[in-house]
Amino acid sequence: MNFHSFRIIIFLKSLLRNYSMKPEDLMIEDRKKKLEALRKLGINPYPYSFEHKDNAATILKHFEHLKNHEETNHEVSLAGRIMTHRVMGKAGFSHIQDQTGRIQIYVREDVVGDKEYKIFSTSDLGDIIGVKGIVFRTKMGEISIKVKKFELLAKCLRPLPEKWHGLKDIEQRYRYRHLDLISNPDVKEIFVKRSKIITGVRNVLDNKGFLEVDTPCIQPTYGGANARPFETHLHDLKMKVYMRISDELYLKRCVIGGFEKVYEIGRDFRNESIDRTHNPEFTMMECYWAYADYHAVMELTEEIFVTVAKEVLGTLRFEYQGKTIDLATPWRRMTMKEALHQYTKIEFDKLKDTELKNLLRDHKLAVDPYTKGNALAALFDELVEEHLVQPVFITDYPRETTPLCKPKRDGHDELIERFELFIAGMEFANAYSELNDPVLQKKFLELQKEEVKDKETQHPVDMDFIRAMEYGMPPMGGLGIGIDRMIMLFTNSGSIRDVILFPFMKQEE
Repeated sequence: MNFHSFRIIIFLKSLLRNYSMKPEDLMIEDRKKKLEALRKLGINPYPYSFEHKDNAATILKHFEHLKNHEETNHEVSLAGRIMTHRVMGKAGFSHIQDQTGRIQIYVREDVVGDKEYKIFSTSDLGDIIGVKGIVFRTKMGEISIKVKKFELLAKCLRPLPEKWHGLKDIEQRYRYRHLDLISNPDVKEIFVKRSKIITGVRNVLDNKGFLEVDTPCIQPTYGGANARPFETHLHDLKMKVYMRISDELYLKRCVIGGFEKVYEIGRDFRNESIDRTHNPEFTMMECYWAYADYHAVMELTEEIFVTVAKEVLGTLRFEYQGKTIDLATPWRRMTMKEALHQYTKIEFDKLKDTELKNLLRDHKLAVDPYTKGNALAALFDELVEEHLVQPVFITDYPRETTPLCKPKRDGHDELIERFELFIAGMEFANAYSELNDPVLQKKFLELQKEEVKDKETQHPVDMDFIRAMEYGMPPMGGLGIGIDRMIMLFTNSGSIRDVILFPFMKQEE
């Protein structure tokens, strides 16, 4: 075989290889070749730092007064990702995107020099660059940066989602959140608001004298809610341990120890269903207020939501998923039985057990074990919750729903001093007048252990906590707010996955 024939065979093999490759793989290979070419020119495509002083949004706002073709002497320095790229001979335009938005840059070979212009002209969408230059408005009226210095900061080896459509597939958006943030600026704004909302909640509590504390995420005994925990093994101590389902029992220990107002904003973990309002890992705020009851906690809950709404939205009246929500206080208060009657006409106290069981069967509701309290809670959950659009506190829950709450005063021992806050058909907050009688607490935990058949969701009897209570725990009001749902409400998001940066996803095949 002569050399000419050998070259033809190599060329044909290359063509066949390229033909069999996916378009994305071809683009990645092309970008890797550019990467190597840059290195051969002595250019580091991944430098260590860049003098980043300005951002797109501030520049666009500060220079909005410029007239077409007007140029300034103001020099700026900013960095971002190339989102559009247009090269026309010895000059070209790009849009770069930073955390605040997009701005156009204009690059000329006779200004930046041959080497920097070569880097610019061979750049790809997605490359991260740094530029220094002066601000001007183009003839077409767009505020831009005339680049004096151009630097590649990170070569993008994978093509971004198709530029006209962005990343639309909902599962792919959650799975590849980094691409979602690049492609969909509105998504980034949700997480900016998330940070502001959490800061707003923290500020309300701090200003009212609550102390922020940290409690264990890994616990030898789980408790504080009726939920199935994640369990694991602590190898060094050779013992089974659990991821916390609630912060409650440790925060109460803080109050026993002398702190009168404590709170925690952190992650809880429940090994349960994944749906529109549930994720296995979620953010909760729990606070405990010595010498207060659930009436005082209602007022605190109103203050938290109203203050955050004003700070983040600038209004108490807003749209959520096609419904107008009005947070103007005071919010309505209804007992669970009153709500059941208002929305279903069921007069619960007049029903006999046989009638209740027939009603449960008609609605395909399984209640095990059957008690009137469990039946009331099941009927409320199934028939009423979706109708609670405007903010309302639902009170007077059956004793069976939790062993950690005080019985309702005035002799109503079958009910407890508990409320839940509902808005837009969702539960947002849960609060109690906390039980502080250690003898009664032990009795209720043991009784629940007998009554709840599902061993994974019943409260274990935490004897360490009971012993702590025996030193004396002051009366107190406790409150838990689902932070992720709160963020859903204030960002008009239809799913909890929209407001968690990296929601749990089943692995791809």
